[in-house]
Amino acid sequence: MNLESDKAKKLRKDIVRALSDFQMIEDGDRVLVCVSGGKDSSLLLILLQEIQRRAEINFTIEAAILDQKQPGFSLAEFQPWVESFGIKLNVIHRDTYSIVKEKITDGSAYCSLCSRLRRAIIYDFASDNGFTKIALGHHRDDLIETTLLNMFYTGSIASMPPKLKSDDGRNILIRPLCYVSEKEIIELATEFQFPIIPCNLCGSQDGLKRKRIKSLIKDLEKEIPHIGSSIINALGNVRTTQLLDHNLRNFKELKADS
Repeated sequence: MNLESDKAKKLRKDIVRALSDFQMIEDGDRVLVCVSGGKDSSLLLILLQEIQRRAEINFTIEAAILDQKQPGFSLAEFQPWVESFGIKLNVIHRDTYSIVKEKITDGSAYCSLCSRLRRAIIYDFASDNGFTKIALGHHRDDLIETTLLNMFYTGSIASMPPKLKSDDGRNILIRPLCYVSEKEIIELATEFQFPIIPCNLCGSQDGLKRKRIKSLIKDLEKEIPHIGSSIINALGNVRTTQLLDHNLRNFKELKADS
């Protein structure tokens, strides 16, 4: 695994830019990197450790993975791989798989309930163990897809912010991959060839809304090659006076200067 390859350097540079732009990590932070065994969070973990090694500030990194008791879930290859980098992997055992299968019986997507359960468990673990930041593996495409999902299906303009305080106020979440495209992650993961743990829950369902949005963006990229960068830039260039939200502007009392 060559952490000095051109692809690795490019991703590391984008992560550092995100860390700086949103002041994600500060001196003395204890960062809990949530890993699923997938390509996104695994790459985040090893690249963030490389950034930590070069950083001028002091912070620590540990990883956490949730064993949801899904069929076929195994840490046999993944855990030794993580620990080969000298990173502690905290394994949290909770049978959320049975809960999701029991509650979702009408063919709806499992993802929403599954993510809520995972989030609550991780929040508790991070708070109970003194971690100051929770790092998630969401990349640029995740932010874009979430924005369009909210616009198309919920009638709201919202995304995944790069830095967020949890609703209960106990945790700060960061998304250091917010500038990194999924394509770049796939290319580097293919180059590195690290072990992957498949998801046999949400990954087993077809026709999910997010897949439709992903397909739509791919089609648009044929006509607009830089559409991903454009949408991400737009999320950081919001003109609130050009929107229809009455909470942002009092339209009823808007008058011309006398």
